[in-house]
Amino acid sequence: MARIHPSAVVLGDVTIHPDAEIGPFCVIEGCPGPVRIGAGTRLLHRVTVQGPCTIGERNTMYPGVTLGLPPQDLGFNPSEPGPGLVIGSDNVFREGVTIHRGKTQVATQVGNHNYFMVNSHAGHDCVIGDRNIFANGTLLAGHVEVADRVIMGGNATVHQFCRVGRGAFVGGLTGFSLDLPPFFMTTGINIAGSINVVGMRRSGMSRADIDTVKWVYKVLQRSQLPKLAKIEELRTRAGDPVVDEYIAFVASAKRGIVPAEGTVMRGSAAGGE
Repeated sequence: MARIHPSAVVLGDVTIHPDAEIGPFCVIEGCPGPVRIGAGTRLLHRVTVQGPCTIGERNTMYPGVTLGLPPQDLGFNPSEPGPGLVIGSDNVFREGVTIHRGKTQVATQVGNHNYFMVNSHAGHDCVIGDRNIFANGTLLAGHVEVADRVIMGGNATVHQFCRVGRGAFVGGLTGFSLDLPPFFMTTGINIAGSINVVGMRRSGMSRADIDTVKWVYKVLQRSQLPKLAKIEELRTRAGDPVVDEYIAFVASAKRGIVPAEGTVMRGSAAGGE
């Protein structure tokens, strides 16, 4: 049987794997939807989980973590289950992390091997990939998409409906209300003034691929071409997987991409879900 501390409260439709551990004063509510907790997952103590919520294997949740509660939306009925929250495996959630369940047609999603530091937050309908690091106080508003191997510095913020590309780096105390392309680095609010060269090297990218990213950055951030002309310039090297990734990202950007320079506008950073 699962190791469940006598002080823990387990209500409703809850399934806990025999190899999971539920520590003191945890509250697991299998209502308004079911909760499923996988093998090797540990809720250390004072963790709250509300369904619908599916949690994979070998996750670790520190005190004060709250998962699956209703969206922070005045128009959402908290008694409605919604599509819920789905968490993968091998994630770490440090003290005070909050992630809300979805409110549309697709669950809020967290992939594998992510590290959420103290008081970081992901709003409803976020989709988060694998091997990301969210430093203390990171705030992801609703509907944010984060790819893989992204690093976000302390108190970084992302506006709702924005996307963060693979390998991007979001500097501490920065934020944006546009899309941040792969491997770009924020150096201010709504300013992507550099690229994540260190991250690319650590990920094992070849020198040729890094040079390609530098070329893409110059086209997108330093040239004076209009958006469509920039995409056409990138297409001169179509077929290169790195370039193709940028073409697809920029062409599908509904909010535009974070520029290399600009004026910090009032209300430009994330202000809510």
